[in-house]
Amino acid sequence: MTLEQLRIFVAVAEREHVTRAAADLNLTQSATSAAVAALEARYATKLFDRVGRRIALTDAGRIFLTEAKAVLARAATAELVLADLAGLKAGSLNLAASQTVGNYWLPKVIHAFRTAYPGLSVELTMGNTETVAALVRDGEANLGFVEGLVEDAVLQATAVADDEMMLVVPVGHAWAKAGQGAEIDLRSSRWVLREHGSGTRSIVHAMLKQRGYGLSDIEIDILLPSNEAVRAAVESGAGATVLSKLVVTSALQTGRLVAVDCAVPRRQFYMLHHNQHHVTAAEREFVRLVKEISL
Repeated sequence: MTLEQLRIFVAVAEREHVTRAAADLNLTQSATSAAVAALEARYATKLFDRVGRRIALTDAGRIFLTEAKAVLARAATAELVLADLAGLKAGSLNLAASQTVGNYWLPKVIHAFRTAYPGLSVELTMGNTETVAALVRDGEANLGFVEGLVEDAVLQATAVADDEMMLVVPVGHAWAKAGQGAEIDLRSSRWVLREHGSGTRSIVHAMLKQRGYGLSDIEIDILLPSNEAVRAAVESGAGATVLSKLVVTSALQTGRLVAVDCAVPRRQFYMLHHNQHHVTAAEREFVRLVKEISL
């Protein structure tokens, strides 16, 4: 059994599709299939059920997936330790971030890091807050950056920046004409929101809770998987939403959106690190830059 076979198996298992896994790994479909077949043949264990073009993990495959991911995480840690021995001249840093912080705040830190250490590569994976926390917890990311506090016994969360949230509506919406201090019934509009697990969505929930009701009391017309998609839908007239000021500034300046005078809870960006994982020199330097830029 090789690390490459494990890497291929995990990719196929996560995508439940050989062709997609092969494309993501930059391998041929035949090489990908052969690697999985070699594992099954060597240990006389069926890892996937195949029905037409669809594949699904067997019970044995699901158990093996957990162990395979753990082995790959340990191998990645070992690689980082060796990179430490070479100083900051070579190596890699795997980051994960939720969308607002990943698209609008983190790139300047990554740029500063790569400028200072061109020999170190940086890979950024995007997802919602729950996905980012899972990547750090499973050792697939060295550091995570999310929009809201994550409660997890194995993760250390450090606040790194403030983020102002805004209630926005399209031009022509009834709330767009509301004056400063006007009383608004948040239940009187259709809404466009992010998906479950999103930090941005949790802010809407907190805002509603302050007024004595919840998400079930408003008309959620559309759920979308990205801030940009939410913003575009609202610009087209789909309803109201809450987004980071970082996301809507340009739309407000050009008049495509209107900000509503309404108290919205502020939030913070948090950096996540696994309490039990080795802290590399690259991580320490990236954290230093995060703190420096946050000042």
